[in-house]
Amino acid sequence: MLFKGKTAVITGSARGLGKAIAVKLASMGANIVLNDIPGSEALDETAEEFKKAGYNVAVTKGDVRNHDDVKAMVKAAVENFGSLDILVNNAGITKDKPFALMSEEDWDAVLDINLKGAFICTKFAAKQMMRQRYGRIVNMASVAGRYGNQGQANYSASKAGLIGLTKTTAKEFASRGITCNAVAPGIIKSKMTDVLPEEVREKYLENIPLGRFGTPEDVANVVAFLASDDAAYVTGQVIDIDGGLVM
Repeated sequence: MLFKGKTAVITGSARGLGKAIAVKLASMGANIVLNDIPGSEALDETAEEFKKAGYNVAVTKGDVRNHDDVKAMVKAAVENFGSLDILVNNAGITKDKPFALMSEEDWDAVLDINLKGAFICTKFAAKQMMRQRYGRIVNMASVAGRYGNQGQANYSASKAGLIGLTKTTAKEFASRGITCNAVAPGIIKSKMTDVLPEEVREKYLENIPLGRFGTPEDVANVVAFLASDDAAYVTGQVIDIDGGLVM
């Protein structure tokens, strides 16, 4: 029970990578604060799953771009469990289009949620972590933020910005016992990859030395390490989780 007594907030945790990370940390003893957008039925369903599994869980619904919602998320962690030890900035969206066809609205929406949202969550979570003189922050970047990707100018820019935010956060808060790292997933198995035509799947797989798509659990395992005291001397780093895609 590596995280017994620790409390983790995971944004965008109703489904997908966020849910997988929450399950991993909960299975290792962490108190979990699930968070997703208002009206998310999937969040309610995930919370019920956690309760049935015997996990300690609290639920907050809110927009990571909204200061009041983020303050309420931090407050929920402290009021329910007494601390906020781990923040995983996972909430994110895509609005992919060729550069020439991308609207300012598409650009702003992705940058606001993926990058500004992480900034706001870090800002308020770090205040609590500084009082504790302990914290682990893990940001969900992407290989697109390190190497770019066609049709994803907004997404790639948001994830590249998140990498810069990670390094600055690591430097500014290190003296307060807070580490900040990022993970950069490659192609992760999801509903989207499941419906790809076989020839498209094979083309992607040709570029992955390990010969398979990643799983949400592959990502969750690395996040768990970075959130743990085993990674106490690791900060400001970006770890690719891509099967060797972009070596």
